Amino acid sequence: MPCTLGLLLVPLPATAQPREKIPLVGVLYWGYTPAPANPSGFVTIFQQGLQELGHVAGQTIRLEYRYAECQWDRFPTLAAELVQLKPDVIVTGTLPDVLAAKQATTTIPIVVAAADDLVEEGIVESLARPGGNITGQILPDIELAGKRLEMLKEAAPTITYTAILVDAGSPVAKRYPSAIAREAHAFGVRLQRVDAGTPEAIDAALVTIAASSADALMVAENALLNAHRQHILDFARPHRSPTVCGVRAYAEEGCLIAYAANLFEMHRRATVFVDKLLKGATPRDMPVEQPTKFELVLNLKTAKALGITMPPSLLLLADEVIQ
Repeated sequence: MPCTLGLLLVPLPATAQPREKIPLVGVLYWGYTPAPANPSGFVTIFQQGLQELGHVAGQTIRLEYRYAECQWDRFPTLAAELVQLKPDVIVTGTLPDVLAAKQATTTIPIVVAAADDLVEEGIVESLARPGGNITGQILPDIELAGKRLEMLKEAAPTITYTAILVDAGSPVAKRYPSAIAREAHAFGVRLQRVDAGTPEAIDAALVTIAASSADALMVAENALLNAHRQHILDFARPHRSPTVCGVRAYAEEGCLIAYAANLFEMHRRATVFVDKLLKGATPRDMPVEQPTKFELVLNLKTAKALGITMPPSLLLLADEVIQ
């Protein structure tokens, strides 16, 4: 048999098939790096939401996290790190990390899980048509502040002077207390804004509140303050200050009244935006969503400790009552 024929009979090596690219999602998170045995609630909910949509972390999708640990000045560096990885989508939460991500990229799609003032800060052109590479959800806080003050006054009619604790580093902070001045005047309540821009500044802010004659405390909805909510509530307890806050976690830890959208559900909903973007949707054509339901949680244990009888009008409206 000729040698040339023998060569023709040798099987050619199979052409290697390119491996399917696994999408990469970068997550810029305001909180602390979770311990393996105690994952962050929002991170867990986010991953569960992805799994419900068919995305399994480490198998069909890759997740790359960057944790700011409540140090807002780290956001620009962390956002730049994520952009260098060339992710398919970046997910953000609070307003400072949205602003950092926007500055880091104008091309990679960005999903906002829950942040206020997206239009006011020029992050999107409008809620109906974002117009750039950013879409997601807004978490109204300042819009709910007047209602929170009304509920506080209804539960504790004798209050006349309310301190409002805000994160000085948040653009929303500058809108307090003028945004609810009309409600405050109607309820006969004087307002004092107290700023705390870092974890260390929270103690100084609480000292300022203690030295004032404020007889109630409102805590603005904010990632920094949320992370230190137990410390804030521990301060309010011995001062016997009725408190009104944002997310339900505050009420679970002792706040008298909590009224806000469900942050866990918003983080779960953010995965729907991620899924659509990975399937080819464009952010500019995806309207920014607003919550349509807000939770009212009342803590009757705290009310009893303060000598407050919760009015039936609030009890009837409550989504949950902590006994």
